[in-house]
Amino acid sequence: MTRALLAALALLLALAGCATAPPGSAPSDQIIALLLPESKTARYEAVDRPQFEKVVTDRCPDCTVIYANANQDAAAQQQQAESALTQGAGVLVLDAVDAAAAVSIVGQAHRRGVPVIAYDRFIADADLDYYVSFDSRRIGRLQGDALVRELAADRSGPDEAPQGVLLVNGSATDPNSAALEAGVADAFEGAPIEVLAAYDTPDWSPDKAQEWVTGQLTQYAGQVDAVYAANDGTAGGAISAMRAAGLDPVPPVTGQDAELAAIQRIVTGDQSMTVYKAISEQARTAAELAVRVLRGEVPVTTARVQGVPALLLSPVPVTLDNVRRVIVDGGVYTTEEICVEPYTDACAAAGLLDGGTS
Repeated sequence: MTRALLAALALLLALAGCATAPPGSAPSDQIIALLLPESKTARYEAVDRPQFEKVVTDRCPDCTVIYANANQDAAAQQQQAESALTQGAGVLVLDAVDAAAAVSIVGQAHRRGVPVIAYDRFIADADLDYYVSFDSRRIGRLQGDALVRELAADRSGPDEAPQGVLLVNGSATDPNSAALEAGVADAFEGAPIEVLAAYDTPDWSPDKAQEWVTGQLTQYAGQVDAVYAANDGTAGGAISAMRAAGLDPVPPVTGQDAELAAIQRIVTGDQSMTVYKAISEQARTAAELAVRVLRGEVPVTTARVQGVPALLLSPVPVTLDNVRRVIVDGGVYTTEEICVEPYTDACAAAGLLDGGTS
């Protein structure tokens, strides 16, 4: 072999080594990245981020949180992850916009030796280190059970025709949506319910949910007895569509997240229920876990999801009957926050303003 050829081979090997070496800083034991998926749902900027950052500051004063919100753009989240890793993130806490696309983010982090905590949304087919969330199938079951009870109360007898339900599901790119649907299907099994139509709401958008429900109310005029809405944002869109169509009272509608607007709709009777998830607790749990992992500890977990060590928190259904106990007494919202105009009369009727129980 000639000297020139040997030199050329050496150069190629050197270039190949440069191509496989990850650029940027080595992982730091003082940097945590928090990547959230969107801001249309109020919780992410109002609760998840500040609670997460507070716990990290308290538990690790010298640590830095690199924060980014992808605004429902999977490509943007990929770039945000790359940037965080380049800046030396030692742990990645990832709430994926698109679970399929996020597999590559997990792989990229692991090539750098950076552990990944899936937050709120599971990432299948990825070698996750930990998972922090709620049991989405359980949430769907709670939502479905609530509709089954509501519809059973409206039935005139066992021979009555099945009651019609619209399913306003979450985003198809969110793996929680499929689990929620499975839980609803569990609840509906054997019940005299007919699913008229189902919709996977892009980006969990309330506007798109409203637009779809508007069309279905025309197609199934007089047949819609209830609406399954996967979260409070889509519930708000569905209720707006039914109000605009002149439905009064609005048929039963579910929700999830216990947003302030949803609690107010429950008080007025426009929304039948929501599911309270202690999101602040979830964010604090993820932050505590991230700090421990950053320090090289092996935290104790409470469950395994598809083989991944997990911390799963318990959801709580909220109706008018327990809104005081769960939401007010639980410190989620005060009566002053809930009972502003035009909700004061409904709050008084519900016993939220006179010190009574509801």
